[in-house]
Amino acid sequence: MTNMNTATTQPDTGELILSVQGVNKRFGGLQALSDVGLAIKPGEIYGLIGPNGAGKTTFFNVITGLYTPDSGEFKLGGNTYQPTAVHEVAKAGIARTFQNIRLFGEMTALENVMVGRHVRTKAGLFGAVFRPASIKREEAEIEDMAHELLEYVGISQHAHHTARNLSYGHQRRLEIARALATEPKLLALDEPAAGMNATEKVELRGLLDKIRTDGRTILLIEHDVKLVMGLCNRLTVLDYGKVIAQGLPQDVQKDKAVVEAYLGTPAH
Repeated sequence: MTNMNTATTQPDTGELILSVQGVNKRFGGLQALSDVGLAIKPGEIYGLIGPNGAGKTTFFNVITGLYTPDSGEFKLGGNTYQPTAVHEVAKAGIARTFQNIRLFGEMTALENVMVGRHVRTKAGLFGAVFRPASIKREEAEIEDMAHELLEYVGISQHAHHTARNLSYGHQRRLEIARALATEPKLLALDEPAAGMNATEKVELRGLLDKIRTDGRTILLIEHDVKLVMGLCNRLTVLDYGKVIAQGLPQDVQKDKAVVEAYLGTPAH
């Protein structure tokens, strides 16, 4: 396949994949996010955790263009971007999945991945209508890539099955394949293990490890603490819309504020 701030200081590496600072978001009288920021290094899995209502999904929706922030600075791959529209953020290089699966249920797995790739296609209205040879070649290349991605995530045998007929775990893998089709700088996963059984979680961890090993960068929201602590390179913890801790998993899980707000008991 084609290779596709409160508690701690930000990493002092060179260019970051994602740098976000000073994000604020209010819904009426509710301050959902207060001065939230993080910095994600190339090739790491970065976890965003916290109790229910902490602001994780709001922050996710802000950086991916679903919500317009009240303030904040956003850089992707060193370049400033404005998260004001989902399609523009996707073009900039952030691909996301959702907590609730959003596939095209009546389309095949192959077609779902091909749809994801179209954010990178060259065909405009003329090409779509008149279909010159160059557009036909591009479509053939997209289909080939879609097959490769389905094989990469381990569901190539289901290429021509409709998405709604896939098992839950395979639907999750299909979402990841579709996101990878955009060739993102950052793969943003919103609770990919939600609803999975123990076996599916082990398989998911293996897939995310492979994606990281192949040079991709991942931002992960996840409630499964064991999965997060065993998989993520670094973490940010939110509570009531504020950052209460950032750092290595082994340090974060011993942080007093995190234990009180989220983990409940100190790690041993």
